[in-house]
Amino acid sequence: MFIFSPLEQFQLVSLIPLDFLGINISITNATLFLFITVFLAYTFLRLAMHNATVVPNNWQYVAEQIYVFVNEKLVGDLIQHERARDFFPFVFTLFVFILVGNEVGMVPYTFTITSHLIFTFALGLMMFIGVNYVGFATHGLHFFSLFIPTGCPGWIIPGIIGIELVSYVFRVISIAVRLFANMMAGHSLFKILAGFAWVMLSSGVLGFIGAGAIFAFILAFTALEVAIAAIQAYIFALLTCLYLKDAIHLH
Repeated sequence: MFIFSPLEQFQLVSLIPLDFLGINISITNATLFLFITVFLAYTFLRLAMHNATVVPNNWQYVAEQIYVFVNEKLVGDLIQHERARDFFPFVFTLFVFILVGNEVGMVPYTFTITSHLIFTFALGLMMFIGVNYVGFATHGLHFFSLFIPTGCPGWIIPGIIGIELVSYVFRVISIAVRLFANMMAGHSLFKILAGFAWVMLSSGVLGFIGAGAIFAFILAFTALEVAIAAIQAYIFALLTCLYLKDAIHLH
């Protein structure tokens, strides 16, 4: 009997080996599903809004509700600035991309691109650079006042700046780890439970009963994991809007 690791599903597999100047740029399963995610997101929105009507069909209704949700509940209500709508394309693209990537990973024998820390870190770093650009473009050097709380006594300002700076930089790590950990943990639990059920099938009548109970739990947990995948996309977009709000309004 072979015992497979629940982390095996996250392994990067080279599909098309490529090398450029000694740098490995091979096409992997992660690359493939990255393109699949972009293709599915673009195709869905494109087809849903093709020949749009006043009374929407089901697909158009879903696309419009996503648009309204991001535009009003995230960008509009959280950033609260006359320039808030300028950031809608970025937040909308980020939300839809993570949402589709997470849900694609729920399909058996696929690959979850957000289950790798390096990928979620890249998304977080992109968000962080964009937020800082907005902050400096809006306030110039006055943006550094973000690290000094209002009414703070002068003698503790150096220590406060250090603490605030570390906390500010760790935004990238926290937002990346939150998405990565939730997606990896859920998929790992699926693998572990499925392994238990498979082993119990060879343990007689009680094993069949136990395996049936585990499979029922897996079915229920699948619905929960689908919801978690959507929630994580929402949280990532939510935190992005809050960070943009901080960069624009400061203290």
